[in-house]
Amino acid sequence: MPIAKATPALLVLADGTFYQGFSFGHQGTTIAEVVFNTGITGYQEVLTDPSYQGQIVIFTYPELGNTGINPEDEESSHPHVKGVICRNIARRPSNWRSTESLPDYLERYQIKGIYGLDTRSLTRKIRTSGAMNGAISTEILEPDKLLPLVQSAPLMAGLNLVKEVTTKEIYEWSEGTESVWEFNETPESSDSEPLTVVAIDFGIKRNILKRLVKYGCRVIVVPPSTSVAEILEYKPDGIFLSNGPGDPAAVTEGVELTKALLKEGKPTFGICMGHQILGLSLGAKTFKLKFGHRGLNQPAGLSQQQVEITSQNHGFAIEADSLGTDVEITHLNLNDRTIAGLRHKTLPFFSVQYHPEASPGPHDADYLFEKFVQLMRQA
Repeated sequence: MPIAKATPALLVLADGTFYQGFSFGHQGTTIAEVVFNTGITGYQEVLTDPSYQGQIVIFTYPELGNTGINPEDEESSHPHVKGVICRNIARRPSNWRSTESLPDYLERYQIKGIYGLDTRSLTRKIRTSGAMNGAISTEILEPDKLLPLVQSAPLMAGLNLVKEVTTKEIYEWSEGTESVWEFNETPESSDSEPLTVVAIDFGIKRNILKRLVKYGCRVIVVPPSTSVAEILEYKPDGIFLSNGPGDPAAVTEGVELTKALLKEGKPTFGICMGHQILGLSLGAKTFKLKFGHRGLNQPAGLSQQQVEITSQNHGFAIEADSLGTDVEITHLNLNDRTIAGLRHKTLPFFSVQYHPEASPGPHDADYLFEKFVQLMRQA
């Protein structure tokens, strides 16, 4: 769309910094924490990842929407972001799988977007000052009038957003990755007795469920409000703790449930928020990162000689000094040395801060699903 015909939009950050741009998607006003994602691809998976609930996402790649939207790449039933920021927007996608343009998709779900601003400058601002609340508006175009609304909005620290995204009912997931796109030669496990995994849904991505099924698991998805007794009725071989949005320390219901389940001694695997929930359940503490890790090329490992390139999306991390002597660090984020993986020294509990299921991202860490299966079979 020519700039001259575009609808003006305004972005205001909580510290008073503002950027003028143009609207795409749904018009109006939205307020949320502003974060950035450095991935070159995978914007649809980011938009539909429940971990982004309550956030406005800056996409650092300079053009968004080239490949359009398709139903196969959605990580949940609908987008969870509250706003989208990009340099340039493609209104005519070029992809044989595309069924809808990105602007039309955002309009359908009433999500506000702004483009035409300097996303390099904005990203540097967030890196320097830290993630903060911001607002996108086509209704209030004077920064001084929009700023008070931004500054009165609740901060991400202390927010329990899991209740907004978790499943309301228990269900069984049966679809595997082979029904859409297969990315490796994962051996089929149909000859073995299916393993029952109860997945605690803090905001779970579909590709996690698909990978568990691909590795031969029967997957029962439950909300964190489920009782231990009800979970044990399924006779699970293992417990999975999913990704999710918000402050993990605020998800007290999930922490208490996990503590109780750990007493059963069943193999337990956590990803992202699930990693943080496991750490909290084992007595550790979490803290908010300055601007978080959100991208597809985060190096994780214990040394420069053995590194996994990982997909990450989180704004909190586990405090290393708070871990007990019975917990071992297995991975560090090699950019800032924060904890990226842990395991219990004697019990079958382990977790990672990154996303081995990818979607989007590299598949270096897909072996962790096989590790989980092996722990369950050994048990």
